[in-house]
Amino acid sequence: MLNFEDALAGCLRNDNKYKEMVYKSFYGYLMGVTLRYVDDRNDAEELVNDSFIKVFKHIGQFNAPRYNDEIQKAFKGWIAKISSRTAIDFLRSKKTLLYVDDINEEQQPLTDLNAIAQLNVQDIMKLLNKLPEAHKLIFNMYEIEGFSHEEISRIMKIPESSCRVYLTRAKSKLRTLYRNSLSNSYEPTTIQNIRRI
Repeated sequence: MLNFEDALAGCLRNDNKYKEMVYKSFYGYLMGVTLRYVDDRNDAEELVNDSFIKVFKHIGQFNAPRYNDEIQKAFKGWIAKISSRTAIDFLRSKKTLLYVDDINEEQQPLTDLNAIAQLNVQDIMKLLNKLPEAHKLIFNMYEIEGFSHEEISRIMKIPESSCRVYLTRAKSKLRTLYRNSLSNSYEPTTIQNIRRI
């Protein structure tokens, strides 16, 4: 069985056999990343393919870690950033993002985030699709992809304070959606027990 380092070396040599292996190995992973940003499966498939074109074009820029057991994890992080930026560019080109209003961070009420902290990944992924586009996008970039507020500000061309406001709003809406999902799936006594925790 071929190891991952050999596959990367083959991609650097522009060998189609190795590129196909990397494509097949990471297609599902990049589809998952892309579907966090776009809802339409056809758009997502096209964006994944666009992402792989960028990955193979710029694969020489991937900085592999020193230890072989960390290379695949680092590569996944690198291609996830390429994929998320590709999806963001697509959304920006469709002008589906909401405008940034003039609310300051100080005007945004503080919220108790305990409910969000208790969500598991599957819960969050189901609820994310119910958020407004801008909230979903910034939540994905910050909480899931690991972009800093400074990076989001630069990519989205919005002030850092707006990034923080949208992130706070996204968490608040997720908390509300989560509580609503609890009330729809449990008996009232169970909900009261949860509130006591």
